[in-house]
Amino acid sequence: MQNDIIAPENLVYAKPRLMNDTPMHYCAGCSHGVVHKLVAEVIEEMGMADKTVGVSPVGCAVFAYRYIDIDWQEAAHGRAPAVATGIKRCWPDRLVFTYQGDGDLAAIGTAETLHMLNRGENIPIVFINNAIYGMTGGQMAPTTLIGQKTTTCPFGRDPELNGYPLKITEIAAQLDGVCFVSRQSVETVAAIRKAKRAIRKAFQSSMEGKGSSLVEIVSTCSSGWKMSPVNANKWLEEHMLEYYKKGDLKDTTGI
Repeated sequence: MQNDIIAPENLVYAKPRLMNDTPMHYCAGCSHGVVHKLVAEVIEEMGMADKTVGVSPVGCAVFAYRYIDIDWQEAAHGRAPAVATGIKRCWPDRLVFTYQGDGDLAAIGTAETLHMLNRGENIPIVFINNAIYGMTGGQMAPTTLIGQKTTTCPFGRDPELNGYPLKITEIAAQLDGVCFVSRQSVETVAAIRKAKRAIRKAFQSSMEGKGSSLVEIVSTCSSGWKMSPVNANKWLEEHMLEYYKKGDLKDTTGI
């Protein structure tokens, strides 16, 4: 019987040209590295390497500029959409996108995010939702699930005390200025492929002047969740994706 196992020496991985050799600071199992790769691949495939500006604010993604060789602009915590708006309006021919975590986008940056989307700025947002403040100690985020334990809700999130998890992506889908909203994940190969297609559509839509886009990537935080990478992926599938259901929530792009 034929052996379907591929020998290691026959496995070929073509790293995106825009990804450099700088060792990543992300924890083992973190979803950021996978999403970085997808963003780099999409920009390269679009031929926009020399005409892209990424905007990353405070959080685990603050050092994104170390890994993807495009122009980057740092922004104060939560202010990436405002900074990106200024850049895009100055250089409308550029691919300008923001890369934000849930503690940034759905907390301190909620106003900037929603108003930028509502204005229909031709800017895509890549939104990493791991339901926790990963960089600053594992505190509760607006996206933390009911019952989920963090350093600031050690007995689990209580809706009577802390309110309910914020589904920012569903809110974005209601805004007239938004042309594309999608929620994806990167815990399996099939999921990674779907996430890349969503990112590509968001980036292409912005360059065709169709309006704002938001692509949420439901992600893991092994360190903040205090789990192994394998268990974190399992927990994501069993709990995160039950509440944050995947799929396209809005698509008026025609792409």
